[in-house]
Amino acid sequence: MQLNLKATNLELTPQLKEYVQKKMDMLEKYLGRVKVFNASFEVCRTTHHHLKGEIYCAEANLTVKGQLLRITKTEKDLYKAIDKVKDHMELIIKKYKEKKIDRKKKKVKLSTIE
Repeated sequence: MQLNLKATNLELTPQLKEYVQKKMDMLEKYLGRVKVFNASFEVCRTTHHHLKGEIYCAEANLTVKGQLLRITKTEKDLYKAIDKVKDHMELIIKKYKEKKIDRKKKKVKLSTIE
C-alpha cells in the first residue's frame, strides 16, 4: 500500500516509517479487492507540557470508493497508538465491506422481485 506518512512535533525515524508501513500493509488482506485511492498516516506528540509524560497520537485515513475510513487513537506510547489504529481500522474495513455486500444483496432481491 502506498502510504503518505506525516510526523508532527516528533522526528520521523526510518524505524518508525518501517513500523507504520508494516502495520498498514497488514490491512491489505482485509481490503481484498477494495481499491484504496489515498492512504495517509499521521503520528504526532500532542503537547510538550503534560504533567504525566508525553501523549502520542496516531491517525489513519483511507479513501476508498466514495468514502473516507478514518481512525484516531491517543496513547502514552507511540507504538501502542499505532497498533490500536491498525486494529480499529481492521474493524472499520470489515464493517465497510459488510455494508457494501448488504447493499448488493438488496439490489439483487429488488431486481428479482420486479
